[in-house]
Amino acid sequence: MLPAELAVEGLRYEVDGHALLRGVDLMARPGETVGVVGPNGSGKTTLLRCVYGALRPTAGRVLLDGGDAGALGVKERARRVAVVPQDASGVFGLTVREVVAMGRSPHKRFWEQDGAGDVRRVDEALETVGAGAFAERRFDGLSGGERQRALVARALVQDPGLLALDEPTNHLDIRYQLEILRLVRALPATGLLVLHDLNLAAAFCDRLYVLADGQVAASGRPAEVLTEELLTEVYGVDTRIEVHPATGVPNIVYLAVPPQHTARP
Repeated sequence: MLPAELAVEGLRYEVDGHALLRGVDLMARPGETVGVVGPNGSGKTTLLRCVYGALRPTAGRVLLDGGDAGALGVKERARRVAVVPQDASGVFGLTVREVVAMGRSPHKRFWEQDGAGDVRRVDEALETVGAGAFAERRFDGLSGGERQRALVARALVQDPGLLALDEPTNHLDIRYQLEILRLVRALPATGLLVLHDLNLAAAFCDRLYVLADGQVAASGRPAEVLTEELLTEVYGVDTRIEVHPATGVPNIVYLAVPPQHTARP
């Protein structure tokens, strides 16, 4: 499938009269990797769930390639949008291979068995994410990092136009954090990632949206968005931001002690 264009227009989501999203606009062009960052409670995961259909917005709309995603059936939406959630449910007792193979189900009839092509795609995805060695183990017996890699493999075999990932580097050691994000960037799909690590977001995302209190506080290229002033305002932290000498992207150093309280030598 070709990479999708995603447009979020005036998205609002309320629970018991409390607004978790307040008129969010977002665009991800075909083939882009777009990051959504912000402090806890800012609405990042709620936004992602509205995009992939787990939540129905109170107002506004989500467009895929210009069409209203809310009008799509569950199976059609799953063909076009693959999700890597923070936690998996409904996979108790399944092996890793069986979990990954679930990614082929949107492309098949309910009773249709896996063919040779499906098996090959599953094997390729398992090797791509470094999960081949534990493919026959039970998913619920894996470590957090192993589970995350299996969920990314499941999304890969889905052949999505849009890949939505909620904290895909959670529980991963630094090697697999880098490998998973490199993989996401190399995929022939548009990527929408919720990330906590701002340095990873700066290194791997084409553009960033910073959420604060359910609204977009800033958007643009990482070098435009990640400023010391914005991080103080949104996160309440003191930082120093320089250009990384090897990558040329912003590199954020967090100051454990605010400058005015730093002891003098």
